[in-house]
Amino acid sequence: MTSEGTPPFARLPVLAVAAAAVALLVATSTRYAHGFDELYFLVAGRDHLAWGYFDQPPLVPLLAGALDQWFPGSLVALRLPMALAAGAGVVVTALTARELGGGRGAQVMAAGAYATSGLIIISHWVATYALDPFFWTLVVFLLVRWTRTRRDGLLVWAGVVTAVSLQTKFLIPALWGAVLVSALVLGPRKLVSRPKLWLGALIAVVATLPTFFWQATHGWAYTRMGEVVAAEFPGYLTFARDGLLSAGMGIGVLALLYGMWRLFRSPDLVPYRYLAMALLLVVAVIIGTHGRSYYLMSLYSLPFAAAATELSRRNLVRWWKIPVGIAFALSAAITVAGLPVWPASMKTTSFGPISLGTVFAAGETAQQQLADAVGQTYRSLPDSVRRETAVYGEIYPFAAAVEYYGPRYGINNVYSGHRGYWYFDRPPDSAKNVLFAGFDPALLRPYFSSVTEVVPGLMWLYTGRKQSWETIWPEVKKQ
Repeated sequence: MTSEGTPPFARLPVLAVAAAAVALLVATSTRYAHGFDELYFLVAGRDHLAWGYFDQPPLVPLLAGALDQWFPGSLVALRLPMALAAGAGVVVTALTARELGGGRGAQVMAAGAYATSGLIIISHWVATYALDPFFWTLVVFLLVRWTRTRRDGLLVWAGVVTAVSLQTKFLIPALWGAVLVSALVLGPRKLVSRPKLWLGALIAVVATLPTFFWQATHGWAYTRMGEVVAAEFPGYLTFARDGLLSAGMGIGVLALLYGMWRLFRSPDLVPYRYLAMALLLVVAVIIGTHGRSYYLMSLYSLPFAAAATELSRRNLVRWWKIPVGIAFALSAAITVAGLPVWPASMKTTSFGPISLGTVFAAGETAQQQLADAVGQTYRSLPDSVRRETAVYGEIYPFAAAVEYYGPRYGINNVYSGHRGYWYFDRPPDSAKNVLFAGFDPALLRPYFSSVTEVVPGLMWLYTGRKQSWETIWPEVKKQ
């Protein structure tokens, strides 16, 4: 034990696990191309930087836009922060196991569970849902450490981390609300009365004021994202399946379930039971609001740490390490298979319940192909028509892809009424025509004299605008 009463940190093996996860993500980061959400974040941060957006706070767009400007076109540079966050999550999960009393073996098992879960697979992309789980993991670690040490300065740091998380997604207040309710019911009730907890909360609120101001001046746009997310809810059974399997087929699902059970049953973990209750409350909130299953990934760290710690305390026969090792190897293999290690030409995207990394290629290469098709069509227009033609994407992934790849074809601005793109800008008054890429040609038909299909089922050219864009733009807004 160290002077603090915790086991020594298993530095070398834990850092080795984290380094392996980061190295795997970096090695596969060049494949295959930008994802549709990545391109949206990149274009938003590079060309439309703001304090807020319809669908997220500003941190990820700012990060993506800055990295693309510093390292134009580099997928390695763009995706590196996600890889580093994933590696940091591995380390923090091991440290959480250490706080729970886990020794060297427990810390390595906790790190391995995190490193072979779906958290690694989603970290291939630059996305809010890839970065935010690390902040939740760090907040939970700080709360676990505060519970053990009662060092109130940790609560201030938790507030700082929360402030950063609020620049990524607006979900972490659900965690704090659940933590406070659980602490009042199960203890430690002193948590709620700690001044430094509320100092941390003040830091988080002050840091988020610019984003709140943007939202207030744009009709609280983010509040409508709940409707968007709920409309995509796949059903309770599919939600439960995806939420469980994302923990990792092999060791992850077992660690998640065993860890939650031990958090409620183990006498050694009684002080942390309120955190387990908080996690269940968050799950209830996500289900009740028809949230996405990958939101659950932010909750995996504590159960992983608890499972590893409790398993290492069991007086098991020596050969128990064999099935555990097999489960870890299976999880690692499935994680590797879920990353883009396959040729882009490979058509298989799943093997039973196991998704293969070719699903990345299916979306990413299609983005480039769409942009090239729109660009070639735009460039083929007569000069007199092209000068008065704006490019319009029916959905934000189309708009982002064409805006990113479009400059090679002379396209510098793309417009869309879909979600966050509607807030970027409307076409200029000089745009009397529109080259429309999408699925529903009726969307803009009422505002133009004529429409011509130029690519069957994909692109139409509208000519002869009948109303001003100031009048048209509110009518084409869609979620």
